[in-house]
Amino acid sequence: MDDNVPGKRESWVGRFGIILAVAGSAVGLGNFLRFPTVAAQNGGGAFMIPYFISFILLGLPVCWVEWAMGRYGGKFSHGSAPGIFDAISGHKPWAKYLGVLGIIGPLGILFYYVYVESWTLAYSIFAVTGKYKTISDPAQIRAFFGNYLGADGQYFNGIGPAYLFFLVTFVINFTVIYRGITKGIEAFCEWAMPLLFVAGAVLMVRVMMLGAPLADHPDWNIKNGLGFLWNPDFSCLGKPAVWLAAAGQLFFTLSVGIGVILTYASYVKPRRDIALSSTTASSMNEFAEVILGGSIVIPAAVCFFGMAGAREQVAGGTFGLGFQTMPLVFNRLPGGEVFGFYWFILLFVAGITSSISLLQPAVSFLEEELGLTRKQSVLSIGVVCFMAAHLVIFKGEVIDEMDLWFNQFGLPLFGLIEVLLFVFVFGVDRGWRELHEGGHIRIPTIFKYVVKYVTPVFLAGILVSWLATDGWRKLAMIKPDGSLLYNDSAIYWALATRGMYLALIAVTCLLVHRAWRRKAAAGAGAKGAGQ
Repeated sequence: MDDNVPGKRESWVGRFGIILAVAGSAVGLGNFLRFPTVAAQNGGGAFMIPYFISFILLGLPVCWVEWAMGRYGGKFSHGSAPGIFDAISGHKPWAKYLGVLGIIGPLGILFYYVYVESWTLAYSIFAVTGKYKTISDPAQIRAFFGNYLGADGQYFNGIGPAYLFFLVTFVINFTVIYRGITKGIEAFCEWAMPLLFVAGAVLMVRVMMLGAPLADHPDWNIKNGLGFLWNPDFSCLGKPAVWLAAAGQLFFTLSVGIGVILTYASYVKPRRDIALSSTTASSMNEFAEVILGGSIVIPAAVCFFGMAGAREQVAGGTFGLGFQTMPLVFNRLPGGEVFGFYWFILLFVAGITSSISLLQPAVSFLEEELGLTRKQSVLSIGVVCFMAAHLVIFKGEVIDEMDLWFNQFGLPLFGLIEVLLFVFVFGVDRGWRELHEGGHIRIPTIFKYVVKYVTPVFLAGILVSWLATDGWRKLAMIKPDGSLLYNDSAIYWALATRGMYLALIAVTCLLVHRAWRRKAAAGAGAKGAGQ
């Protein structure tokens, strides 16, 4: 198949390929950095109670909804949310515009994600070359990280190295996506995902073998490290913020509520299983997050920094754990250069499998709804992403602003839209039949009622709770103490970011309108020719 000819649709070659691709979309930096941080901050082992409740009542149901609607839309050659929503609604004129968030949302995340992803590639090279090997002090490793991102200091002369690794990462992403579904995404994930799990298993085993690595601190051991993360604090279960954090982490890690799974599922052939495939992909993500992600960073931090030190590392957030804590850990290990390389290449592969999935909805829209070739689609999206990423490269504070709109707010909002469309427009019974068409398993019928009654209420509750507690302040750029969220010139960069997103949404709405007018004109022309 010629990928540069518009109108020709690909499909996944094998069932295992789509499973690995969807699992790759879900397994990202958040599995290994964000999850252990959120769990440690919200009750440890007790956090897993709301986490798995959210998985059963929220994560899996939304995942099934997206797979069913995505494959149904694919039967009509729609691979992006506007076309899929148009198909499932029976061509209601308003439905396609709701799908705009399923295009801009993934891109909005990619704008900053690809830059963060490039850090992991850089640090994998720094590990094997010994660039930070002599650093043993937390303040120095923080300075190293800051210098790499462009701050003045002794380790790097300007932002040049960071920009170079960004360019390399950017090119890798767009090379994979240019090659298409089968030769690009599927082929890449078929070797990348096994590599990811092998690297994760190697690191987990090494961390489990640490014992008590510092003789003068026998209580800094792997047993206490696991206990730090997993010993339950059941008093946290009474805090709404913990339940909100669990649901938010689950939504984030499964890559639902963003439009990616809709697109991936649209390339599944009719009568090919999606019930087992969707459940398997979700389970692979949970294994990567809970078993691998929960067994590396926090336990290792306790072994070398103790309980108090680990709490400081957790307070430093996900970037601090990944790019400051772990390099110091590896510097104290025999063969630390090798394990440091494993760690950062693990993160890089996890990042790539996620970021390419963020690109595909927009590419599918341009190809299938506007008739562009893949080359034209990838080039157009590449220009937009390249320009927008520079907001992050030269003003790092806008990462928080980008994450706010299309992760914290956008994911539950779009997920709620999807579920409401599935329940009240597509129809639960019809959707359930679509989900099980060609299926190798039968999902218990009780989940049909979970999707219909529990999941939409759960999602609405998450959204309303977030807006009522912390969300409205972030949207208004106000801290809890009443001061501005951003200082000095950063507020202008944040406003510029919001303006850019509004412009992208408006332009995409216009493109959707143009695409459907084009189709209507083509249909009228064909009808006239037939007469």
